[in-house]
Amino acid sequence: MKIAVNTRLLLKNKMEGIGMHALNVLKRITVNHPEHQFLFLFDRKYDEEFIFSDNITPVVLFPQARHPLLYYWWFEYSVAITLNQVKPDIFYSPDGFLSLNTEVPSIPVIHDINYEHYPKDLPTWTSWHYRHFFPLYAKHARRILTVSEFSKQDIAEHYSISLDKIDVVYNAADSLYKKLEEAEKKEIRNKYSGGEEYFLYVSALHPRKNVKRLLEAFDKMKKKSGSPIKLVLVGPHYFKNIEMEKVFHAMKFKSDVIFTGRLNVEELSKVTGAAFALVYVSYFEGFGIPIVEAMQCEVPVIASNVTSMPEVTGNAARLVDPFSVDSITEGMLEVLKNGTLKQQLIEKGKERARFFSWDKTAQLTWQSIEKVMH
Repeated sequence: MKIAVNTRLLLKNKMEGIGMHALNVLKRITVNHPEHQFLFLFDRKYDEEFIFSDNITPVVLFPQARHPLLYYWWFEYSVAITLNQVKPDIFYSPDGFLSLNTEVPSIPVIHDINYEHYPKDLPTWTSWHYRHFFPLYAKHARRILTVSEFSKQDIAEHYSISLDKIDVVYNAADSLYKKLEEAEKKEIRNKYSGGEEYFLYVSALHPRKNVKRLLEAFDKMKKKSGSPIKLVLVGPHYFKNIEMEKVFHAMKFKSDVIFTGRLNVEELSKVTGAAFALVYVSYFEGFGIPIVEAMQCEVPVIASNVTSMPEVTGNAARLVDPFSVDSITEGMLEVLKNGTLKQQLIEKGKERARFFSWDKTAQLTWQSIEKVMH
């Protein structure tokens, strides 16, 4: 059997949640199924490390698809022409985009539909493109994969899709994320936070990630506690996040906020392992991989009580209202001051993290592909 795959998000040292999902699933299904052929469709020169096994044929298709007009061109022309020539049995797309100009049975992974709920959080053209095309992709798909029960319900409801057509394949965390020894923690703190403990945020600095309220809450927490604790934010700027920048410049304790930019996975796993706690207070999330990464590192988690996050955390996080700065502040203060609570969160998190594994994700993905083949 021949499976074509959209691999445009396999970018060395530049992968966020969707890229990590693609990497971990594809690495496993290609190696575990040497009897099948895989055609990897890239939109630029690829790194050899993404050619996981001998049964992969990489193809670079023009143009680089990083803008709505170029998405359209890449998927509706370049990808469509290739699929119609090669005639694979399946087209699998880990970022949810499909080609409507082909009859090849297609399986997208639609991670979430945040743009339907918060269209203004994206640049106008991108927002329009997603809201126009994703309902069409959902109808066109033979099966849909998504990363939480929350997203499954949301997609079914918004796009009038039968729940039977949607399979849930949870995300997981890389095995590099593990508990650090005290000496290693100290080394990382010396490198990033002047030797002080720090709260950690990990993700692109995107409006829906709610960094604006996180900064306000951190400032309040510092005033109330008098603690020397810092806030480390890891992730690239998504596009101009003016609100966040305004809040940052108005902060009293802005000198205790450290922006690291993007970090590679080896470094990020250490920065996560050395954190005092992860604060993950997005107001919309299809899954939230950093939550599982922190739990695996035995780092307590403070997370939002909305969308998929209560489902992912189970009872293993201090949940807060992401729309309330006071609620976020209280959550941080409580974990900071209550050692018993902190320890309970670590223990429950360790247990919860075992529920998620990329092996399981890959296995369930393969089962969905087989449903379409038969």
